[in-house]
Amino acid sequence: MKNPFQPGAVKTYTHVVTPADFAVLDGRTIHELYSTFALGRDMEWTSRQFVEEMLEAGEAGIGTMVHIDHIAPAFEGETVAFCATFEALEGRELTCTLEARVGPRLVATGRTGQRITSEEKLAGRFAALRSVDVPVDKQLISK
Repeated sequence: MKNPFQPGAVKTYTHVVTPADFAVLDGRTIHELYSTFALGRDMEWTSRQFVEEMLEAGEAGIGTMVHIDHIAPAFEGETVAFCATFEALEGRELTCTLEARVGPRLVATGRTGQRITSEEKLAGRFAALRSVDVPVDKQLISK
């Protein structure tokens, strides 16, 4: 793993809200608005851009946490601008803070975590989980 970043570094991403982003649960449209789970997907992608530049051959990144405070709606056709700020790198765990805005309107704030590990180690952990009914805890991925 390489780290060319310092706390405070920023990555951005924009997304235009479409019906695929609406709050649909159990096949029923709840609101024709940008859903909280779509926000989570795009927040994770925005912060993942740091990870993409940190990975070396044979490494993989995996999400460990997404926290979202969904503050205001975003409507179909609006462009949501995301800003991820590099908060900290502790060991192999990256945390970022995020904001999502439509113009001046604050849509959401949040925080993400992603861990960088070896592809081999990650594949081994997944194989072990698939083959045995093992209690899942954070230690399975963090070690």
